[in-house]
Amino acid sequence: MKKNLVFCTLDLFFAGTETTSITLRCALLYMALYPEIQGTVMAPAEIHRVVGQSRQPTMADKENMPYTNAAIHEVQRMGDIVPFNMPRVATVDTTVEGYHGTMLITNLTALHRDPKEWATPETFNLEHFLENGQFKKRESFLPFSIGKRVCLGEQLARAELFLFFTCLLQKFTFQAPPNTKLSLDSRSGLTVSPASYQICAFPRHM
Repeated sequence: MKKNLVFCTLDLFFAGTETTSITLRCALLYMALYPEIQGTVMAPAEIHRVVGQSRQPTMADKENMPYTNAAIHEVQRMGDIVPFNMPRVATVDTTVEGYHGTMLITNLTALHRDPKEWATPETFNLEHFLENGQFKKRESFLPFSIGKRVCLGEQLARAELFLFFTCLLQKFTFQAPPNTKLSLDSRSGLTVSPASYQICAFPRHM
């Protein structure tokens, strides 16, 4: 049992490390592509007001930072890091297009880009997760899956993303190198990650 626990713990951290690091790479890329978001909405206004520069952000700050929270969620939606959910089977006898015993795989890409659910599905838009200036949860947002087979590292990943992302935006402004155009091209494997890119980090003075 001890051995199983060790391997489960390793699975949790290894799986979480890759997806979290890819999400942060996506986040910095989107911040550089949308300077008006990192430059006027989040960093000077929200991060400076709630956290300031004299301390590091904590999870207690999250509920007072709706725009930062919305940005992280929109990065996850647009980044499409895990395009397909884990295989499922129906809990009761079900016939799908005439095939009994069909394996079910949720297409998270289709869900997160559904024009019936998102006002501008192909555009990075914080308003997807905001309502009257407050963070709004969306039932159609499932990057960690749902139900009994939800990602075991969801809470850890959410904490890491918020703390790392907020701390980076607190200290730096991210821009493309001179005479360089950033791209949203991606590489596909078990996960989807941004194509390699270069970015400049300038110390932020508040």
